[in-house]
Amino acid sequence: MGEIVLVRHGQTEWSANGRHTSYTDLDLTAEGERQARAAGAKLTGRKFAAVISSPRKRALRTADLAGLDVTEVTEDLAEWNYGEYEGVTTRTIHETRPGWSLWTDGCPGGESPEQVGERIDRVLARTRTLLEQGDVAFVAHGHCLRAVGARWVGLPAAAGKLLRLDTATVSTLGFEHDVDPVIDRWNAEC
Repeated sequence: MGEIVLVRHGQTEWSANGRHTSYTDLDLTAEGERQARAAGAKLTGRKFAAVISSPRKRALRTADLAGLDVTEVTEDLAEWNYGEYEGVTTRTIHETRPGWSLWTDGCPGGESPEQVGERIDRVLARTRTLLEQGDVAFVAHGHCLRAVGARWVGLPAAAGKLLRLDTATVSTLGFEHDVDPVIDRWNAEC
């Protein structure tokens, strides 16, 4: 069985500033482009049965700079819809809503953890058959990929809060004894 290789997109201006970025389509910074190339260097020699990407240009550009040929683009790997919190930092949200957590509260006008989990489950179900052919890469976003890690090992999407994920890092999801889903490597710097 192959592995799922998770590649978080490189740095954007908003990710550098801690602003929630979902549907706002930002370019990578120069540092983000450097990070994406470094992520690609870590993937040298890997053959992918499929490369599935978020439709946001920061993810697609990361895939391109990393040398990955995207075979599918899907909204199922788009970042969490932050609704009214798009472009806002957690610190600012806490000024009016102390104790708020994306992972338990979701976002007004956006998605709940359960809704994100449903999207992730769809893409993971499609991917399981592809893993028989080899590795599959997901190129996407921080909160989305953290939910992927949680759902892969059978936890609710909200358990993604336990999995920190930095920009342009590579993580791998696989199987123990070709049966039990496991997190093989997480948040590896490139």
